[in-house]
Amino acid sequence: GCRAVSVPTNENGGIDLSAISPDDAKRALLLWVNSPSNPTGAVDDLGAAAQWGREHQVPVFSDECYAEFIWAQENGKARTQSILQHGSQGVIAVHSLSKRSNLAGLRVGAYAGDSELVHYLSEVRKHVGMMVPGPAQAAGVAALNDDQHVLLQRDRYRHRLERMADILSKWSGVDVPLPAGGFYLWFHVGDAWGYTEKLVRAAGALVSPGDLYGVQGSGFIRVAVVQSDDAIEQVAQRLGVA
Repeated sequence: GCRAVSVPTNENGGIDLSAISPDDAKRALLLWVNSPSNPTGAVDDLGAAAQWGREHQVPVFSDECYAEFIWAQENGKARTQSILQHGSQGVIAVHSLSKRSNLAGLRVGAYAGDSELVHYLSEVRKHVGMMVPGPAQAAGVAALNDDQHVLLQRDRYRHRLERMADILSKWSGVDVPLPAGGFYLWFHVGDAWGYTEKLVRAAGALVSPGDLYGVQGSGFIRVAVVQSDDAIEQVAQRLGVA
C-alpha cells in the first residue's frame, strides 16, 4: 500500500527538497507542496519544486489555497505565485475557495496543469461520483469572478496578524514574527504546551502546540488568526495589553 513520507522543513519553514532520500524519490507517486505553508507561513520556491519533479519524473501537486495571502509585494502590488508560472509539464496547481472566499463548507475548488494528469483526475472523479453539484459550481464561479472580496479579506487578515502578534509579544515577551504568507502566526516559545495552557487560562484563547504538526514543530506555537477584530480585542483586554 501507499504511505505518506513527510519532507523535513528548511530553516525558513519551507520544504527541504535536498532532504528527500533517493529511495523515496524513486518510489514516489507525487510530491505535495503547500505554499504559503500551513503552519509555518513560509513561501516556497515553486520553480525549484517543479524542477525537482521533472528531474525525478515525479508529479508535483502544489496546494495554493493561501496563494492570495502572500504578504510580500512587487512594484507596490500584492505578490501572488503559482507553480504554473514555471510551466505545466508534470505539475498540478490545486486551488480552494475555502480560504480565499471563506467558503469551506461549500467544498469547491479547482485544479489545473499538466493536461494528461488533469484528464486522468477528471475521469477518476467522474467514475467515483465526485462531481460537484451544479448550484455549488455556480457559487464557485461567482466567487472566482469577484476579486474585491478577496482584497478586503487580505486587508482584514493582515491587520489581525499584526494586532495579534503585537498582543502576544507584549504579553509573553516572546518575539512573534509575521508570516511570509497565510494567516497563521508561528513562533518559538520553548514549552509550547505550557504556553498554550497559560494563554487559554488567562484569555480563553486556544492555540496549537507545534508538535501537533510533527517533530520539527516541537517548541513552536501556531495561532490561527481567524477570529473577528472584536474577539481579538477581547483577548487583548483579558491579557491587560489593550
